[in-house]
Amino acid sequence: MKKSIVVLLVVLALAIIVSPGILGRLAEKSVDDNLNWAAAESGDLVVSSDSFDRGWFSSDGQHRVEIREGNLKAMLLGLGEPADDVDLPVLVIKTHLDHGLIPVSSMAREKGSLMPGLGSAVSTLSVEFKNGDTVDIPGKIYSKIGLTGELQSSYLLAAGSREENGATATWGETEIDVTTNPSTGNVAFKGNVGALSLTDGGDLVAVDALTFSGRQAPTKFGFTIGDMKMELDTLSVTSNGVQAGGLKRMSVDGNTKLEDDRLSARTTLEMQSEAVPQFGEVTVVADVSLDGADAGAIGALRQSLEAQGPNPVPTQMFASVENDLKRLLAAGFELRFDQFDITLSQGTVMSKINLKVAEEDLSTFEWTTLLLATEASADISVPEALINMVVHMNPQAGAAVGMGFLQKNGDVYEMKADYKKGLLTINGAPMPIPMGAF
Repeated sequence: MKKSIVVLLVVLALAIIVSPGILGRLAEKSVDDNLNWAAAESGDLVVSSDSFDRGWFSSDGQHRVEIREGNLKAMLLGLGEPADDVDLPVLVIKTHLDHGLIPVSSMAREKGSLMPGLGSAVSTLSVEFKNGDTVDIPGKIYSKIGLTGELQSSYLLAAGSREENGATATWGETEIDVTTNPSTGNVAFKGNVGALSLTDGGDLVAVDALTFSGRQAPTKFGFTIGDMKMELDTLSVTSNGVQAGGLKRMSVDGNTKLEDDRLSARTTLEMQSEAVPQFGEVTVVADVSLDGADAGAIGALRQSLEAQGPNPVPTQMFASVENDLKRLLAAGFELRFDQFDITLSQGTVMSKINLKVAEEDLSTFEWTTLLLATEASADISVPEALINMVVHMNPQAGAAVGMGFLQKNGDVYEMKADYKKGLLTINGAPMPIPMGAF
């Protein structure tokens, strides 16, 4: 036998027999790093390790995920009545980890893999309440830990149902894939959620299907950028046996990017609702873009808003964010609604809106100078049938037509507005804005 083949066999044996014990500690650290990174990203979660029993080829661990004191906890507590003893549960994650450059021990279980890495894991989830009761969450999470600590996880849920205390939950086959890397902060995700319904007496919430995908990367400004897509098929809400609303479909496609510390973003939305009284089915189509916004100012503004807590006082909140807001506006940006259409049974309201704020010196920025640095335009078309219905419901609404803000053109009413250097023009009629009012 050639010497090279012998060497190869020895290396392979070492990888299979020796590496699991060495890499077990690294795999344990990788699991902890990924969970703690996810908690840090949310800002409202605390992850603690109950135990981690490390063996040579495999290990078993348990982690607890709790909601820390903060805005999220205050919001959830606020959902109940004042007299309610709100019991915020704890998420318990139990993980069996097969480690080694080649995790051969994983082949003894479902979804085992010989893919090289730090390990291969399977996790189960449960919810624990203060009184000690636990409820198992159906489905399992299968994970692969790469050599660099990257964690690839797949949540797999077979179709099923559960009944408890008169409420019935049913769900279709579901798969959600998430890849995280604590060293870079990058996240990639995609998912297909099957039909889901929750029935409790005469109340029903049901979703036919949900798909989503995206990638996110952190920035030095405290927020992430990337892309995200989501499609929802039929959301139905029934209360006491009566249709209370819902969606027939909805799709969202958005992306954000940075260039020279300037943020640009674009989001498209298509949504069709169930029938609404007096208006019938409502369809919304929107295409919104933001160009050239100061990323540092946005990050500072976001941080200031989060520091206000769950119930901020409006005057105090504005005082705390005013400087960040001035910085954002002084840096200039452009906001466009290239399409914002709302279709009702009476027809389609079509809008195009553009807002452009010129860059100016922050040291001399004032709210009055903002008016001079801003340019805006709006092109709006409203069906005659809708105007007639609104005026019939509220005769005062007819003043918009009487004052010339809306002008009839065939079977629609139109408004063309432009604003530049303090002068507002509506359908060709100038309307100066007094600077002293600001």
